[in-house]
Amino acid sequence: MYDALESQNADFSRVLDLYAGSGALGIEALSRGAEWCDFVDRSAASVEVIRENLRLTKLDERARVWRIAAERAAERLKGPYSLVFADPPYNDDAAPRVIRQLGQTALVGSGTTLVLEHSTRREPAEAIGPLYRVWSRRYGDTHVTIYRST
Repeated sequence: MYDALESQNADFSRVLDLYAGSGALGIEALSRGAEWCDFVDRSAASVEVIRENLRLTKLDERARVWRIAAERAAERLKGPYSLVFADPPYNDDAAPRVIRQLGQTALVGSGTTLVLEHSTRREPAEAIGPLYRVWSRRYGDTHVTIYRST
């Protein structure tokens, strides 16, 4: 995925890891030179894991962890972000709506790249608001789709 992002000339300066889980995607972006990353997850356990992972990697000074639902991110965070990771649980019925709405928020600006991980049972959209599909690959039951805004 990171090779694909680099080939797409993705900007790693300001990152949002939405549905962060362990924080692996955002932490990898920080380790590759991202200046800042906001992590969003509704689970208290996930938030603690992310904080611990940031501390262990000594990246905690370039990040903030938010314990909020993904659908509330636009209300609480200040965009735009240059790179957004979204890896919602496959069984989260609200996630497709949240991702569609994401493109209409101030979290997405000109040149934002969105990396969406989703089940292969859901066909990736050609566009999500101002974001257009530029790359897509299937890995078992996981589909990774990259979108870019103009």
